Amino acid sequence: MTAVSASAQPNSDSPTGDGHPAESAAGAATLAKADAENFPVAPFFLPAAWRDDLMTVYGFARLVDDAGDGDLADPAGTAALLGAPSPPPASGAVPDGPHRPGPAETAFRLALLDGLERDLDRVFETALAPSAAAEAPRHPLMRPLVPLVDRHGLTPEPFRRLIQANRVDQTTDRYATYDDLLGYCTLSADPVGRLVLAIAGVSTPERIAMSDAVCTALQIVEHLQDVAEDLARGRIYLPAEDLERFGVTEQDLAAPCAGPAVRRLISFQVDRARTLLDRGAPLVGTVRGRLRLLLAGFTAGGYAALAAVEDAGYDVLAQQAKPDKRRLAAKAAAIFAKGR
Repeated sequence: MTAVSASAQPNSDSPTGDGHPAESAAGAATLAKADAENFPVAPFFLPAAWRDDLMTVYGFARLVDDAGDGDLADPAGTAALLGAPSPPPASGAVPDGPHRPGPAETAFRLALLDGLERDLDRVFETALAPSAAAEAPRHPLMRPLVPLVDRHGLTPEPFRRLIQANRVDQTTDRYATYDDLLGYCTLSADPVGRLVLAIAGVSTPERIAMSDAVCTALQIVEHLQDVAEDLARGRIYLPAEDLERFGVTEQDLAAPCAGPAVRRLISFQVDRARTLLDRGAPLVGTVRGRLRLLLAGFTAGGYAALAAVEDAGYDVLAQQAKPDKRRLAAKAAAIFAKGR
């Protein structure tokens, strides 16, 4: 995915500015992934305090995803920091076909996620009941959550949902129905939007419902862009009922380019994601100022990514469809002006 601004880089007061140099380097590497997102994580036009808050949330979410996907820069160091077991030795074998982690790797990832949840407990214990007896969070990307939670009165639920989504990824690699996939998105995507609203102090039931629609759409868009990459990890986020409906097999998804049946399937999923974006886009019109511009950027990122998939003729196997930055900027401006 692609960000619209490079301003999402951490500043000198970022979570990576203290602690052991190796910890700081690992944290910086995690935060640097913000530039690969479809949407602006912490764009330049926001106040510095907002940018820092959003990067703190992003750092947590990216850390949890990397732990669940086996993408940590230093898994052994992270495990030691969190008090989790050491990673299993690498097999050295090159996988033939989709790579599904073995039982030992799955157990390690689950242990890391448990360790991150224990560190999250330390965040809230320190923020809500600070005392000399409270143990500070151990991971450098978790420590900035303490003032964030205190400042905005955040609850543990959205953070725990993001961790749970990655636990689900360790045990579930196929989704039978669209409703099953939507249920997963309530864990993997919707909490991020809810945190943005909470940080901005504008949460209402109506705004949360629209935010959930946008965030779920963004997650589905990401799944469409990453069909080949996900399959390489042994995962398919296209509902099995839809594969059957369009006559698509897993072998079809492993092809170097998409055949007609796959293209029809992806077109169907694009329409679904656009419907969700259309449902949630009016959220932009309920706020003002720079928050309105931020939400317009999030929403425009989804529309631009869908347009990129369409421009590729719905062939998401030959290469990853990337949104055009000029189109994204123009769409964001239009959404900002119209409020939807």
